[in-house]
Parts: sequence; C-alpha cells; structure tokens
Amino acid sequence: MNRQLQSIVDRWADRLVELSHSLHAEPETAFAEHRSARKIADLLELAGFDVTRGAAGLPTALVATRGTGQLNIGVCAEYDALPGIGHACGHNVNGAASVGAAIALGTVADELGLTVTLLGTPAEEDYAGKALLLAAGVFDHVAAAMMVHAAGEDSVGASSLAAASWDITFTGTPSHAATAPWEGVNALDAITLAHNALGLLRQQLPPGVLVHGIVTDGGHASNVIPARAAARYEVRARTLEQLHAVLPRVHAAFEAGSVATGAELDIRPRGSDYAELRQDAFMTSAYLTAARSLGRTVVERHGEPVASTDIGNVSHVLPTIQPTIGYPVGGAAHHTPEFARYGTSAGADLAVRDGALALGWVGVELATAPGHRGRLLDGIRAR
Repeated sequence: MNRQLQSIVDRWADRLVELSHSLHAEPETAFAEHRSARKIADLLELAGFDVTRGAAGLPTALVATRGTGQLNIGVCAEYDALPGIGHACGHNVNGAASVGAAIALGTVADELGLTVTLLGTPAEEDYAGKALLLAAGVFDHVAAAMMVHAAGEDSVGASSLAAASWDITFTGTPSHAATAPWEGVNALDAITLAHNALGLLRQQLPPGVLVHGIVTDGGHASNVIPARAAARYEVRARTLEQLHAVLPRVHAAFEAGSVATGAELDIRPRGSDYAELRQDAFMTSAYLTAARSLGRTVVERHGEPVASTDIGNVSHVLPTIQPTIGYPVGGAAHHTPEFARYGTSAGADLAVRDGALALGWVGVELATAPGHRGRLLDGIRAR
C-alpha cells in the first residue's frame, strides 16, 4: 500500500508543484483567499473528490471528500499569506502537500475503509479560521487531522503557544494642536500610555508570556489632536489557561490609557483564541518513521512551543499532528521576505512531494494498525 501511495504522489507531483508555485505567485491574506481556494478545489475535483466550496459560510473555506469508509481521516490545507510579504510562512507548501496527501489517500480510500476529507482552512495567520470551522461542526465527523508545515528543518513533537489578538480603538476629541490643545482629548496619547504600561507589565508576566502589537492609526495631521487612534495587540502564553489568567492585567493597561486621557476605549477580539498544540503520540511516531524512510533528518521536539497555530484548537478535540517539513532557507526566519523567497525552490518542491507522501503513509497506519482504527472510531462516538 505504501508503494502504491508513492506511485500516486509521483503521478500527481507536477500538478502539486504547479499548485504550490501558483499559490506562491498570487498570495492572498485571511478570508481573501478566493483564487487560492478555487485552485485547490479545482484540482481536488479533477482527482475525483466531492467538493463543497464556501464551507461553514466562509467563502474561502472548502471541504472535499472521497471514499465511503467508516473511518474519516482529515487533512488540513492552509493557503493564506501574510500582508505585504506573501507566503513568508510557507503556506503554499503546506497547502500543496496536504492536497497531495488527500489525493493519494483518496485514491485508495475504499481499499482502506476510509473516507478522506480535505479541509481547506482559511485565515490561519489571522482570526484562527480552524477554530471557526470547529465551532461550525466541520470537524464533527473527522476522526483524526493532520498536515505538515514548511520550515527550515524537519521536526516532530513541537507544541505551540496559545494566543489571543484584539483591535484596540481609542476615541477622543479633535482640536488644533497649537491654538487650543487643551480642548482636545488625544487618542494617540492613550495608546502611548497603554503601550508604556504594557512595557512595564512585562517584568511581572510569567515566563513564556509574550505581548506585542502595532499602531494602525495614529492620526492624520501633526497639527491636529488625534480624535482616533487604533492598534492591534497579541498575547501569547504556554497554555490557554495561562493566557486567560493574564488577560485581565493586559486589558487593564489599555484601560489605563483611557482613564489617564479621557479617551473612550473599544476592544474587539480578532477571531478566536488559539489553543496550544497537542501532538498525538502514535501519529507522531508514524510520521517520524515515514519521514526518515524518505531520507529526511528529523529533529524530535518534546513539547517545546513554536509560534502559534489554530490547528492547536483542533488538537484539543481530536488526534492531530503538525510536523514541520524542511528545506534550505539560508537561515531565514518565518514571517520574513527572505523565507518567502525560498518557497518555490527545488527544496520546497521536494518538501511538497515528501510531505504529501509521509502524511499519506500516516493515514495508512491509522487505517491498518491494530487498535488504532478502533481508538479513532471510539473517539468519534465519544464526541
């Protein structure tokens, strides 16, 4: 069966690489991934999948299925990019590898007693699209979920940080900055005070808790007291519990800016909170074996947190893995233009092929390994 999957992936390899390159050439940000979702849906339909576009009322989400088996294996495809720097997190590689894994498993689904579901999940970089799909019931019949993530190295077993994000707006009163500044209420001052309060708070936060943000609107003329100022902030922590414990102190810093200046404060969450990632031990072991059999050198992580991802939310509900699939990136870090430049390299193209195949082999293990098929079906029934 593994040799059969390898033959299928090799047969589709050119189309998968073409998909990766096309996603990379036309990057689209959260909930604007219309061309990207269409490219993936079209390819899956060509491969014989039944595709639902606009799943869960999200125009750029999709669900594609093939097979009629009782055991439903989910493969998550990401395809959103970052504002201004494109696929600087490698989601073109992620998405194409997931499509390849789904096509390979879908081709043999009936032999394995599977239903294979490709979940097209928008807005991973912002809003936590997978959490929205979870809440909408898209994962209800999925027994296990998996994907790979592009990186500068191959690894398994890492965790991620829980995270929350908000849009912060202060509303004050405009006035001429020279002739009557005392008549104004300076909204930008409120953000400045809040930012300084957060800076002082950092020394009192537990290890591993991070706060960072940007000012998105600070006024429009230097001689006018800003009546509106806006910012976007994130907090990350090792677990959702730790995150929720520190949020009142972070919000108090924003409130301090309002109290000190008299500007009105509005705090609006951006999507859902991101949960920390819990990697399934059996799936991790199966992926590690698969990746090493492909000649890859894989680093074993032991729960060390790396960034944040909304597949963490999925992992709190059903068995999940997200290993990294590596290729040379010249030492570039994620979320940089330098990382994006390697996204269509020969190494990235190989990562698409190997990632698809390794995930496919994990699917075979889930369907055939003694005890684990039953474990997954029991998990579905328990929900």
